Amino acid sequence: MEGSGLEGDGLNGEALGKCLSGFMDDGSTESHRYYLSRRTVLEMLRDRGYAVPNSEINLSLQEFRAIHGQSPDLDRLRLSVTHETDPSKRMMVVFYGPGTVKVSGIRLISGLITNKESLTGLILILQNHITNQALKALDLFSFKVEIFQLPRLLKKDAIARYYGFERGQVVKVTYGGEITESHVTYRCVW
Repeated sequence: MEGSGLEGDGLNGEALGKCLSGFMDDGSTESHRYYLSRRTVLEMLRDRGYAVPNSEINLSLQEFRAIHGQSPDLDRLRLSVTHETDPSKRMMVVFYGPGTVKVSGIRLISGLITNKESLTGLILILQNHITNQALKALDLFSFKVEIFQLPRLLKKDAIARYYGFERGQVVKVTYGGEITESHVTYRCVW
C-alpha cells in the first residue's frame, strides 16, 4: 500500500489510516476567524459585482497565515476594490477587531477615507456594539451613515452546533423556495 497516504502498521502488516489529530488546526483561533471573515467579505463583494481576484478568495488558511501570521495586523487586512462595470464606485473594507466600536475607531475610519467630498455614504456593519459617544461622532460626517447589525445565529442552535461554528464567525446562509428562488443572508454566530 505504498503511496496510498496511509501510515502505520496494522496487525497483519496492513496500513492504518492517519490519526485524526493530523487534521487538527494548530494555528490561532484569531487568525482562523480573520481568514474566514476576510474570505466571506471577498465573496460578498464579488457577488455584488466588485472586481475581486479568485486568487484572493481561494487563498488557503495556511497561505493566509504565511502572509498575515498567527495574529493578523488589522491594517494589512484592509481591502479596497472597484466595481467591474463602474470603476468610479469603490468599496473599502476595514476590520476593526472584536471589541466594541468606540470614538477612536470612528476617528480611525474617518482618517482612512480619502477624498471625502466624493463620498455619498458610509455603511458600518457591526458584529458587536457601538458606544453612544461613537454614535455621536458619526454625526460629524457630512454624508449619510448607515449602521447595520448582523443578524445573530446562536451558538447553541442545532445548525451552528452541527457545523461547529464558533462565536464571532460570520456565516453565509442561502435559502431556496418557490417565492424567493434564492435568498442570501449573513449571520454572526453569537
